[in-house]
Amino acid sequence: MKKLGAGLIVFLLILFGFLSYRWIKHRIEYAITDAVFIRSDRMVNLSFEVSGRVVEVYKDMGDKVEKGEVLARIEPEDYRLNLEAQKSRLESLIAQRDALKVQVERLEKQLSLRVGMSEDTLREISAREEALTKQVKELELQIEQTKRDRDRLENLLKEGLISRQRFEQVDTHYQTLLLRKRALEDSLKEVRSNYSKAQKELRSSEVERLSLRELRERLRSVEEEIKVVEAQLKKTELDLKRTELLSPVRGVVAKRLVSAGDTVRAGQPVFSLIEEGSFYAEALLEETKLRGVKVGSKAYLTLDAYPDKVFEGEVEEISPASAATFALVPRDVSAGEFTKVVQRIPVKIRLKKGEMGLLRVGMGGRVEIKRE
Repeated sequence: MKKLGAGLIVFLLILFGFLSYRWIKHRIEYAITDAVFIRSDRMVNLSFEVSGRVVEVYKDMGDKVEKGEVLARIEPEDYRLNLEAQKSRLESLIAQRDALKVQVERLEKQLSLRVGMSEDTLREISAREEALTKQVKELELQIEQTKRDRDRLENLLKEGLISRQRFEQVDTHYQTLLLRKRALEDSLKEVRSNYSKAQKELRSSEVERLSLRELRERLRSVEEEIKVVEAQLKKTELDLKRTELLSPVRGVVAKRLVSAGDTVRAGQPVFSLIEEGSFYAEALLEETKLRGVKVGSKAYLTLDAYPDKVFEGEVEEISPASAATFALVPRDVSAGEFTKVVQRIPVKIRLKKGEMGLLRVGMGGRVEIKRE
């Protein structure tokens, strides 16, 4: 019986020694800490780009979402009615523009034809007036010469030096020239009257030219208004699409901030999403345990919520400053009072293996980092 007891004691001592050896060896090979939390470096806050009343919310906290999936929708009726009104306005303006174009083209042709005809008529009348004026001047010279001959022959007739027949021939020629002059002067008056009429016709074309200028201005104004309405139409179409909130990433809903029936403003947060594959563990490792911990070191994580699940990863980043460096109320040692406190260095561990669907931001656990 004593031998059995002694053997049991020896076995227990050996077992204790073996376990102590393994514990010490494990502590030497691994940097271990319980100050570890799950984080995400790609968290997206979503909001509507338009204002309105939320009518549908399709996702809740913890739901998985696909990229481009609709998460929520606000009442689109106001935007749809505004879009229809702008489309009607645009159609009306386009009809006005087309009608004005037809009027402008028709008036341009009429004006061009009328002005051309009036100018041709004025040139023709001017040429005829010039010709008639020259004829009248030439005839006046002939009349003056013939009148001198008549006066001279009349004196000779009185003195009985020529026959009456000779005098009557010259007198008849003189009277004929006077009649021709009177006829030319009447023609000249008629030509000048026609010239005045042609000038009036040309001046009336100026009125039409002013009307054409006004039509062109109206056409330009309508075209500018069409551009404005087209820009407004594009914005309204975009606003109508924005009444549906789409997920920009594939991931999981971290928080839902609105419910159906709520009124939201443009830019007001509605959802927080965590992108798939963005989870990492932040370990606050004591400075005394940093030996052998390097970027690329293997790490094994267990969570308090799932102690039987092991997640594998590797060290991605070791902070160049301690966690206390960025504390809101840093320690003040300027008075000379100082208590030695072990500092903790944030170590970022990218998780690569394990049931990632179980991870939630803020979870705590335990991590073991393989020392190099």
